[in-house]
Amino acid sequence: MDWKLLLQLAGVALGLLYLWLEYRADIRLWVVGLVMPIVHGVLYYKSGLYADCAMNGYYVLAGLYGLAVWRRAPREKGAQLRIGQTPAGVAGRLLGIYLLLHAAIYLLLVRFTNSTVPFWDSLTTALSIVAMWMLSRKYVEQWLVWLAVDVITVGLYLYKDIPLTAGLYLLYSTLAIAGYRRWKRQIQRESQTR
Repeated sequence: MDWKLLLQLAGVALGLLYLWLEYRADIRLWVVGLVMPIVHGVLYYKSGLYADCAMNGYYVLAGLYGLAVWRRAPREKGAQLRIGQTPAGVAGRLLGIYLLLHAAIYLLLVRFTNSTVPFWDSLTTALSIVAMWMLSRKYVEQWLVWLAVDVITVGLYLYKDIPLTAGLYLLYSTLAIAGYRRWKRQIQRESQTR
């Protein structure tokens, strides 16, 4: 077996476990999220996806942050950080942050790497940074941002000849829709019990 196939198989297995835990809003997703970026980081570096590779360093840090935020949630009678809507003011700031990140990452890729896909690599990386922060706050719309990332990533990874990982992101796309619906139902249930 070649290294690309081994990394893809390990990444797919970890990715499926991570997504299942995210779908269930299970805090253990953050633990898997500390291991998975190492596998994907190596794969992306060897495939010339430098922003995606660097993004995995961010995923490790975001995983530590998300774990801390979810664990700090109020502990009264089983209370936890609740799933909610992204406040309008926060959404506007997140759009601005995304645009700045996309431009900055794009410029870094163009100036300092031999990336053949700097626009798409920087786009998915910037969106992923925003989505990961939204996940740490349990904003339901994070699923929609991930859906955009996943759909674009499928094409990007097919182009870069890492088809198993592209298949994982195709599955992520489908599950992002299911996750969004599940979290929306959870918001409705919680609003009825208040």
